[in-house]
Amino acid sequence: MLTIILLALMSAPADQVHWLRGNTHTHTLESDGDSTPEEVAAWYRAHGYDFLVITDHDKVTRLDGGSLILIPGEEITDRLPKKPLHVNAMGIGEAIPPQKGETTVEVLQRNIDAVLKAGGIPTVNHPNFGWAFGSAELLQLEGPMLLEIASGHPYVNMYGPPSIESMWDALLTAGRRVWGIAADDSHHLKRPWDSDVALPGKAWIVVRAAERSADAILASIRRGDFYASTGVEIADYTVTPAAMTVTVKAKNLARYRTQFIGSDGVVLGESGENPATFPLEGVSGYVRAKVIDSNGRVAWLQPYFVPAIVEE
Repeated sequence: MLTIILLALMSAPADQVHWLRGNTHTHTLESDGDSTPEEVAAWYRAHGYDFLVITDHDKVTRLDGGSLILIPGEEITDRLPKKPLHVNAMGIGEAIPPQKGETTVEVLQRNIDAVLKAGGIPTVNHPNFGWAFGSAELLQLEGPMLLEIASGHPYVNMYGPPSIESMWDALLTAGRRVWGIAADDSHHLKRPWDSDVALPGKAWIVVRAAERSADAILASIRRGDFYASTGVEIADYTVTPAAMTVTVKAKNLARYRTQFIGSDGVVLGESGENPATFPLEGVSGYVRAKVIDSNGRVAWLQPYFVPAIVEE
């Protein structure tokens, strides 16, 4: 069903599809940021973002974003000794208190369940923040969720080892339909010269939505019709039963290489062409595309799960 929905939207006329850029992990003075919600929203609006999720710790911060689509959110801030265990809630009505628990898995699962019960989308944030948990714990979690595979925060150790991207591949290899997300986790506007603070504009997602609305954005995120980026811009992404094709919007005289990655994180193929195409014949499990430019910026596309061939 997911594939049918994705292909239907991919084949829609260009004037009926909106590419919308947004940040889904954002803090203000309402928790531990250094700027007011109005200042933060103004920064993202001025820098061309289409939507923003403010995720202050353990509260829902509300304001009028004007032309910037604001989606209510929260960072549920739970912990065990020496283990920060944070789950974002996107598209919720009221704040969700930390659900607590005796183990890492229990804490994360209870918070994921609470977000789902509230009608929101849960994101498991920055596993390597404080080296809190990894693939072993993630593989025990149940229910739909996003995983924060890339972050602009300087303390989250996204590259590991082990990298959070490798944790994503462990989940996908196990058959879990988990979408990868990139986010600023921004806290600071007042110190743009300081590389040791969490600045905005470092990582984001771009959603392909049927219209410019919070409901359409959330629906696209739920079905995985978006990509995560630290700077690479995707012009188009299509999947048919025969092939996966990625077209990059080239800029700044950069060169691009597209990796097609499958089970266990194995690179199945790599192309320097634009568009880059990978044949799906004979492939099992999943395939996801990752585009890396010559300046180190990256875009991660969501996985396509190859239908199993049933022998008669």
